[in-house]
Amino acid sequence: MKYPSRVLALAVLISVAATGCSAAQGQPAASKASGSTTDSAAAVVRPGFTTKGGNINVLMSSDFQTLDPGNSNYVQTANVGQLYYRTLTMAKETAGQPPTIVPDLATDTGKVSADGLTWTFTLRDGVKFEDGRPITSADVKYGIERTFAQDVYTQAPQELNSALDAGGYKGPYKDPAAVLQAVETPDQRTVVFHLKKPFAEFPALASRSNTAPVPHDKDTKLDYTNHPVSSGPYMVESYNRGKSLKLVRNPHWDPATDPNRTALPDTFSFSLSTSQATISQQLLANADTNAITLDSNGALQTSDSAKLADAQVKDRVASGLLGCNDVLSLNTQKITDPDVRKAIALALDRQSILVQYGGRRFGELTQTPLNDKMRGYVAQELEIDPSGKPKLDEAKKLLEGKTYPKTLTFGYANNRDAYKNTGTVVQENLKALGIDVQLVPIPAPNYYSVMASEQLPDIGRSGWCGGADPSSIRTSADPILGPNNDGTSYGFSNTSRYFDPEVSKAMFELRDTAGTSEELGKKWSEEFGKALKTYPIIPLVRSHTNSVVGSNIRNAQVGYFFGGIDLSIVGVEH
Repeated sequence: MKYPSRVLALAVLISVAATGCSAAQGQPAASKASGSTTDSAAAVVRPGFTTKGGNINVLMSSDFQTLDPGNSNYVQTANVGQLYYRTLTMAKETAGQPPTIVPDLATDTGKVSADGLTWTFTLRDGVKFEDGRPITSADVKYGIERTFAQDVYTQAPQELNSALDAGGYKGPYKDPAAVLQAVETPDQRTVVFHLKKPFAEFPALASRSNTAPVPHDKDTKLDYTNHPVSSGPYMVESYNRGKSLKLVRNPHWDPATDPNRTALPDTFSFSLSTSQATISQQLLANADTNAITLDSNGALQTSDSAKLADAQVKDRVASGLLGCNDVLSLNTQKITDPDVRKAIALALDRQSILVQYGGRRFGELTQTPLNDKMRGYVAQELEIDPSGKPKLDEAKKLLEGKTYPKTLTFGYANNRDAYKNTGTVVQENLKALGIDVQLVPIPAPNYYSVMASEQLPDIGRSGWCGGADPSSIRTSADPILGPNNDGTSYGFSNTSRYFDPEVSKAMFELRDTAGTSEELGKKWSEEFGKALKTYPIIPLVRSHTNSVVGSNIRNAQVGYFFGGIDLSIVGVEH
């Protein structure tokens, strides 16, 4: 999963049924999810709404990285993507709870062969594109083929692809005659996947945007982001990059084929250039009663957090603890010595960084992006203080006699003050180590493109929102610190560019190792722990999001994975 940023992998969700009367009268303003702690209880704003119609205004501080499902590793795109594309399986949310996989385009979550190497999916009958053409297995296969063209789609998700027995396939463009033999389409409704090794969580991988169908004759490569062909309940009516996006109903979407999306509003209107401070003020003041935001932490500014308890606001706050963690990625190709990276980690005042995020109302400090709810989890024992206090004397001692960079860059997305302010804390902390940190603002829509390029900063924030299966160690550990598809270098989502001959080799071999999820989870956890102890990343904050909505908004829940209002079920009184 990254957010508002990169999803390094899609988290898995639980479907929610909208029940009750169409209006909110007589219902509680918010429902608390069971099993949550007081600090992280999930609140859903006016659930049970079922009336269709109306328009929702989505206020955002920046454009989407992309709308192309084949080039998307971002939670915001995955969230809005629920409206205009469908995948074989789907991640559905229940507020405050880890998600699960449900069938989407497929009739079920797949049938596996006795040896675990073949998965077969059957498409639902009657599914169509926005132009009325039936969606076929060939369209699903072509959508997958595009994601192998990493020279074109630099942000294409790779978790599914790395599990397939795809040989050296490089996509449909370089060699149009090449065949992706790992995916077969014996008829128009059947998709068959051939894996290198058994992968028990493969139904979760089938929920990744790789499996969104793309009609071959509509593929405009990088321009496809301007009008991805809809297979969902909405389609693009207009898109003015960096300014606005409007989604309207897809007349060929049949709700009888789609039990997961309520598709209540008639339209979604996105404003893509409103500052976060303005969004925060407008939502708190209820200036637009039909408004929501997808921005991280509901675009709330730290100074606005006290207003969440106001009588006119508190019943309009959707909230919950997320599966999302922020970390600092240290460029291991620039900061090569693990002791130097450890010294940087020990010198950080993570308590102050949490304050920049808004304090405990907005998150909690973590020691690892993994957690003890994952199958086979082994505790990660870092030497950073769990309470976030710096250990400056220990940091200085580590640097004695070392040669290390005296100047480092800290890159941050320029759409949120918390990111810049985190950089300021890092800058101040590292002065004590004799390191000058230069802050480098990066336009938010380009942030993760820069992190994946040769212009990446020496230190940068990354967000991770859980793997394709959030209970699986592999689908988090592998993308964050694992190697590339052939095991020769750092992986696609590995923004610290961590690569160790022994640990990375062990991770690569684990991809082809059989065993139960518990057994493999323990092995992945152990290898990830070895990597983590060399400090390629510094764990920061697990997010708790509060997102204020307009007073006409209904069914507003914060997705455990999305970190923002779940667009698949939201409605609006009109």
